[in-house]
Amino acid sequence: MIKVSDAELADLRARLTATRWPEPWPVEGWEAGADLAELRRLVAHWASDYDWRTHEAAVNALPSHFADLDGTPVHYLRYDGEHPDALPIVLTHGWPSTVLELTALAERLAAPSRHGGRPEDAFTVIVPSLPGFAFSPQRPALDGAEQTHDLWHRLMHDHLGFERYAAHGGDLGAGITSRLAEAHPEAVVGIHLLAVATPPDPVGLTSEEERHLASVTAWQTEEGGYMHQQSTRPLTLAPALTDSPAGLLAWITEKYRAWSDCGGDLSARFSDDFLLTQASLYWFTGTISTSFRPYYEYAHGLTRRVRRVEVPTAVALFPADLSHPPRSWAERTHHVTRYTRMPRGGHFAAHEEPALLAEDITAFFRPHRSPAGDPTGDPTGEETSSGLDA
Repeated sequence: MIKVSDAELADLRARLTATRWPEPWPVEGWEAGADLAELRRLVAHWASDYDWRTHEAAVNALPSHFADLDGTPVHYLRYDGEHPDALPIVLTHGWPSTVLELTALAERLAAPSRHGGRPEDAFTVIVPSLPGFAFSPQRPALDGAEQTHDLWHRLMHDHLGFERYAAHGGDLGAGITSRLAEAHPEAVVGIHLLAVATPPDPVGLTSEEERHLASVTAWQTEEGGYMHQQSTRPLTLAPALTDSPAGLLAWITEKYRAWSDCGGDLSARFSDDFLLTQASLYWFTGTISTSFRPYYEYAHGLTRRVRRVEVPTAVALFPADLSHPPRSWAERTHHVTRYTRMPRGGHFAAHEEPALLAEDITAFFRPHRSPAGDPTGDPTGEETSSGLDA
């Protein structure tokens, strides 16, 4: 799937070693962005002790496949469920992620008995790479190109032959998953989300919803600079991050720290090798620039907006994630039948808390596996609070 030449690897190490570091500011730690001392440490490890060949072999050992959807190539991982009646599910990652972030979750969903679960709760798990992220090439045009949610339906229904399937997503993947369910309700049995769309022209806001909107505005003011740049002038940013591996690492690592439940300590949730492998995949495939496209396309009205999803929807909120919409807000755009507040975890929940996330996905979809249903799947629509020990 990926084969980096010795020359490419030597070039990366030479660039890292020759990094031209900025003058330090009189600020503490991560106060004004990426912490220079931490970044220097990671860059030194990337240039010397980090063993790309070991991680390259691990990536190539993943159950990778490629689909040709009428000339549009899509890369995906496939984990066959351990039970013959496994429910198909498509998991969609976000930014600055890759499919690697979802592998622990996929393994738990496909083989629950290996993690203390029941074989009959198994899923056949499909994890596609978003177009323009590492292994899937970007879509051929901005305007008029087939949107990602329709590609996913063609992958699941037409290419893989699943008449009915489930879907899960967070970050960019939550929007894609919602649009998938809205466009193809005859095929999607339900969706599980870590974020919800903003309703069009909301009126009659509750006090809880007003507080939520105020918190979103505050977050955008403090943390949303990356989004504004990627939405408005991504091609001004792209050359710097495509040319400088240290710059690329700074851009994405700051997000892993700020958006995770790490308490300010990256190592509490992410190993150095995990972070460097994610950065290496963007670097060696040259896709950090194309990974910005979803932001630009959405901001310029090229992406279909979510208006109303009628299929059963579960919303799981992790305490360190970017926003925490109240249930009433989610219900403005989705048919919410399960709403869970998690005890820990952040934006990268599939990597941070795969057991918690797998348990919530499994519980939600249990009654949707057969027409008869299963009352243990919490189809009542009540708010839940997960306390699973991971």
